Amino acid sequence: MKSKKHILASAINAWLKLLPCFARACRLLWNTAPGWLILWGALLLASGLLPVATVYLSREIVDRLAASLGSGAHFQVMLPVIWPLAALVAIQLLLVALGSASGLIRMQLSQLIQDRISILIQEKSSALDLSFYDRSEYFDKLHRARSDAGYRPIELMESMGTLFRNAITLAAMASVLVPYSILAPVALLISTLPALYVVLAHRLAQYSLNLRNTEPQRRAWYCEWVLASREHAAEIRVFDLSRYFQMTFAALRHRLRNESFALFRSQTVAELVSSCFAMLVMGLAMGWMVWRAIAGAVTMGDLAFFYQAFHQGQRLLHSLLNDVGQMYSSSLFLADFFAFLDLAPRIVSPLRPVALPPRLEEGIRFTDVSFCYPDEQRAVVEHFNLFIPANRITALVGANGAGKSTLVKLICRLYDPDQGMVTMDGIDIRHAAIPDLRRMVSVLFQEPVRYNLTVAENIRLGDLTVAEDDPAIMAAAVSAGALEFIDRLPAKEKTVLGRWFPGSTDLSGGEWQRLALARSFLRGSPIIVLDEPTSAMDSWSEGDWLQRFRELARGRTVLLITHRFTTAMQADVIQVMDNGRIVESGSHDELFARGGRYAASWHRQMQGVAAGEN
Repeated sequence: MKSKKHILASAINAWLKLLPCFARACRLLWNTAPGWLILWGALLLASGLLPVATVYLSREIVDRLAASLGSGAHFQVMLPVIWPLAALVAIQLLLVALGSASGLIRMQLSQLIQDRISILIQEKSSALDLSFYDRSEYFDKLHRARSDAGYRPIELMESMGTLFRNAITLAAMASVLVPYSILAPVALLISTLPALYVVLAHRLAQYSLNLRNTEPQRRAWYCEWVLASREHAAEIRVFDLSRYFQMTFAALRHRLRNESFALFRSQTVAELVSSCFAMLVMGLAMGWMVWRAIAGAVTMGDLAFFYQAFHQGQRLLHSLLNDVGQMYSSSLFLADFFAFLDLAPRIVSPLRPVALPPRLEEGIRFTDVSFCYPDEQRAVVEHFNLFIPANRITALVGANGAGKSTLVKLICRLYDPDQGMVTMDGIDIRHAAIPDLRRMVSVLFQEPVRYNLTVAENIRLGDLTVAEDDPAIMAAAVSAGALEFIDRLPAKEKTVLGRWFPGSTDLSGGEWQRLALARSFLRGSPIIVLDEPTSAMDSWSEGDWLQRFRELARGRTVLLITHRFTTAMQADVIQVMDNGRIVESGSHDELFARGGRYAASWHRQMQGVAAGEN
């Protein structure tokens, strides 16, 4: 018994704590569609009052029939019964019409709310720092927000609506029982107390179970995604991994199913007990009314009236408790949704941003920069110093894991250094507005995104201020050396790329990379950062692109990150990076003549190329 009291107290305390969340959810609903909500509320009010009229009409019909018994079957005898019967039928038809209208409005509200929720999640996801994507806790919160927020606000709205309607009907039903005895509404309330415990305790247990199983649910989803995604399809088949992921998925789902079934089983037993208690109370109340009818204190119509009122009151009170429980459950899950919306980015624009120069005169400088990714102990760069001169090409070479790609993210303020600073012409980039900073930089990342859009749209994403039919789009394609394969596509620049949509065409890795280059060139930024720009190109394509490169880079500050020395040779300055530090610096000829790490790596790479050609 103590544990039950503890569960009930915990549920009530949790409900009290959720009141701010509930109020916030109500504001969200109201701000989304106030007009539709008002209309829906009016229909609910009408449908809540009309059932009371049906109870009164039922008593009138029974009393008039009882008075007419033995008078024979003719029209004059039936006339007093016809009118209340017709009114009863009319009210039932009106209730059906109101239910249909309410359903249409609810459907419209559901669509509006779902769209609003999706937009809020999209806005928050795109506003958060990249560091959030390095933490599993973020993905847990995102999973709960996505999986529950899509229907929980709608569920809350519907629960509030039915609660409002049933509360009106219940209040009216309770008031009509008072003339028979003041104890009748009390008995009605007592009959549903066990159901209150079942509802609150189960909702809390269901929420706790879902919270505990967030990670297993995500792992099951991951297995399913791996088995179905195109990215994994080849390797899954070559290494025969499908059975492994299927078994992992089945084991996770088996555990989740068993826990859900155990919770549902305990709820079913508890509901059965509470229903038996409610029937016992109703049986006692009806026995008391039958005794009064035998004694002549009430009529047969009163007996039918009392039964309908008490029975409907029990049903409504049980439904009302379910609505309260559903609101409680929805509020619990919406608390996770609002917790996700309350996540705040750490990398933000300053209140009084400093204007960056339209073009660099000095360059970009890393000064005593140390940086470690979230939840990792090893620093990627530590007390790092580097100068990237303006209007020149700087190549950054080094082994994998040396920290080269991290520098790109620091320049774009996708992360902030833990120590030190990054400056542009002496201005700490943390003092600049983020949109202005990122507008200055055009980046080709090591793994550029493959958008399942048309060729022209893929390029135009580099600068959405450019009109859809602007010749600059195809000029950027020419600059990136992409025009040759674009002309071979079925609809040229209007061809839909990828594999997601009907009639689309996929590209090779090198072709996708050229499109990404075109996207970077279209942006027209004074700073260009290219992270392995020719990694997916063959030697012929690379040679063609390198011939254009210096002309494209004229008048711009370029940081070129590459493993290929044939690409690095195009740079004015080559910086050799190892274990988060610059270990050599100079032109290709200077570094080659020095005979250090760069020269040794050059010889190894050239020997590998020669061996490959042989």
